[in-house]
Amino acid sequence: MSDSEVNELLIARWFDRFVAWLIDFIIISVISIAIFALIFGATNLEWNENIMFSESTSYIPASLLFFVYWIISEYKGGQSIGKKIIHLKVVNIKGKSTPLLGIIISSFGKSFLLPIDVILGLIFTNQKRQRIFNKISDTIVIKIKNTESDSETITYTKD
Repeated sequence: MSDSEVNELLIARWFDRFVAWLIDFIIISVISIAIFALIFGATNLEWNENIMFSESTSYIPASLLFFVYWIISEYKGGQSIGKKIIHLKVVNIKGKSTPLLGIIISSFGKSFLLPIDVILGLIFTNQKRQRIFNKISDTIVIKIKNTESDSETITYTKD
């Protein structure tokens, strides 16, 4: 989908967005746990004081990892791994690529303040199904239409 071809935007459902987030959460959590295990040598994951301490202090580093992941993946192509699987994309409110600042703002909300961001977004929702940080960043999440039927209309010419 090129920026100039967008005429109609299909706003993603909350459920689809949740599933995409859950996929990302699982992937990044596994990576985060592996990183913390390597750094702190925590290979025995028994419930003890050390694990409780590391879980309570890992929120900020894990959130930073999520923040960087979403900035990189969504700025490069508008999609994280979860969004690619569910066929979603982050775009600006006109359906075009989102500037870096918009991605940073949106990613901050879902990395550090997601419960508050979603609850306020649901309370103050509009037709665009935006979280609060989506509203601030002028971004929306859309469902990508099936492009297989579009491939039949492509013609190729040689130079």
